[in-house]
Amino acid sequence: SSSPRSSSPPLPRTRLRAVHAMARRYDSRTTTFSPEGRLYQVEYAMEAINMAGSTIGILAEDGVILAGEKKTTSKLLDQAKQHEKLFQIDTSMFCAVAGISSDANILINKLRLTAQQHVYTYHESMPVEQLVTSICDLKQGYTQFGGLRPFGVSFLVAGYDKAHGFQLYHTDPSGNFSGWKAYAIGINNNTAQQIMRQDWKEGLPLQDALELAAKVLIKTMDTANPNAEKLEFGVVEKVDGQVRFRMLKDTEVNKLMADAAPKEAEEGGAAAGSGSAPAAS
Repeated sequence: SSSPRSSSPPLPRTRLRAVHAMARRYDSRTTTFSPEGRLYQVEYAMEAINMAGSTIGILAEDGVILAGEKKTTSKLLDQAKQHEKLFQIDTSMFCAVAGISSDANILINKLRLTAQQHVYTYHESMPVEQLVTSICDLKQGYTQFGGLRPFGVSFLVAGYDKAHGFQLYHTDPSGNFSGWKAYAIGINNNTAQQIMRQDWKEGLPLQDALELAAKVLIKTMDTANPNAEKLEFGVVEKVDGQVRFRMLKDTEVNKLMADAAPKEAEEGGAAAGSGSAPAAS
C-alpha cells in the first residue's frame, strides 16, 4: 500500500515559508545574530547608505577635499543656510554624510560638542582619529543594546592635526572606521572607487584632487549637467601656515565641473577609438 500522505516531505513552498519565518525572527532584533552570524539591521542600515547620493573624499599633499551630490535641489532653497552633504566640525575638521539626514544631524552635533569639549579642556584641537573613535563608539553601542536601531548614516571625516597631518576617515553604521587616501560612499560607489584607484597617486596636489573629484562625480551622477545646484565641495587646507576649512563657492564649483566635462568627453572618445581600431591583417 502507498505510504500515508502525512509522511511525505514538505513541499518546497512550505520550506520556503519556514525559512522566511526564521529570517524574520532575526530581522527585527538589532542585537540578535542570525544563524549565519549576521546582524540584519546593521546590514539594512548599510543598504540605506548605498542608495544615498554620491559622496567622495580625496587626500591630497596639501589638503583634503570632500564632495557630495545633493538629492534635494530647488531654486527656492537658501543655499547659504541649507547644507545636505557637508558639515563643518571645527576650524580644522569637517565631514560628508551619506544616508538618513536626521540621523546624521544628531551625530554631527555630537561630533561638534566633543571637539569643543576637547578644546576647552586641553586648549588645542582634538586629534582627528580620536574624534572619529568617539563617534564610532556611540554608533557601535546602538548595535549592541536592545530597543535601539543602528544609525543609518556613514561619514567621511576630513581634517588635520599636528601628529599625522591631513587625514581622511570613513565610518559605517556598525561602528567600524578606517583611514583612506581616497574613498567613496553612496550610489555607484564601486565605479567611483575604481576610477580613484586608477588615478590617485602619492603627492597629489589639491587642485588635481579637485579635478579628480569632478571627474568621478561626472561618471557616477545620474545627470547630464552636474553643477553647483546639485553639488557641494569643501576643502581643509593650509594657508600661510594656518589650517582652515572652506566651502567652494558656486562659481568655483561650476567652473570645476565645466572644465572637467570636456576632458572626460575626450578620454571617453579616445577609449572608444582605441577599442574600435581595426585589427592588422
